[in-house]
Order: sequence, then C-alpha cells, then structure tokens
Amino acid sequence: MTSGTPYIKGLYYPINLWPLGIKKDLIIKLIRQAAQLILQGFSLPVNSQENLAPDGRLFVEMCARDKEFCSRQTTRSASIHFACLNFWIEELIHEYRQWKVGGFINNNNKNITCSYNHTLLQQLR
Repeated sequence: MTSGTPYIKGLYYPINLWPLGIKKDLIIKLIRQAAQLILQGFSLPVNSQENLAPDGRLFVEMCARDKEFCSRQTTRSASIHFACLNFWIEELIHEYRQWKVGGFINNNNKNITCSYNHTLLQQLR
C-alpha cells in the first residue's frame, strides 16, 4: 500500500521474521531509520519502487527478468490454478505452500504446485 502513497516513505519490518515474534531491536532500528529520514528529509513524491517492501521489489524484479512468469501471474486464465493467482507475495518469495518445491496438499487432498523459476528466485533473494 505504501508504494501507491507518494507523500510518505515506507519502512518495513522483515515479514519473514514475523513468525518468530516481533523483536524489540528490529523495531528500534526501524524507529532510528525513520528519525534519520525525518531529519535528513527525502524527496517528494517518493518513487513507487522505493516504497515497495523488499518482497514487493523482488516480485517486480522477477517480472522484469521472466516475462512468461509475469504474464502468468498478471493474467487470469482457467488453465492456471486459482491458488497460483490469488496469493500473498511473501508466499512466493519465501517459497511457502503452493510455491515450495513439491507444493502442498489442500483441504481436498489435492497437491497444488505453482510453476516458476526457482533458480532465478533464489538468485534474486
């Protein structure tokens, strides 16, 4: 949401660390970073790419480097499983559920796997 708001500068807590609980030292680091931005200033409007969370930036980079992947993710098609179109970016970036090697078994005992270039993702990550 921050990337679409050109009058603020977004800072992000690493989403892949959420399951470990919110860590005080990381929050303090973000607060200090915010204070530094306030004191030094930043240009407005903020470029939408700059305001993307790291996972969002990586997704954009995947799209830039793999046009076929990008087309599959941005075009609805009956031949692509819904779980491969309706997802949170961090699921792909951190290879969870349908994005992990081998996919996952859903509530109907069906394996769901979404195709993408694992090697490219791991290199970018």
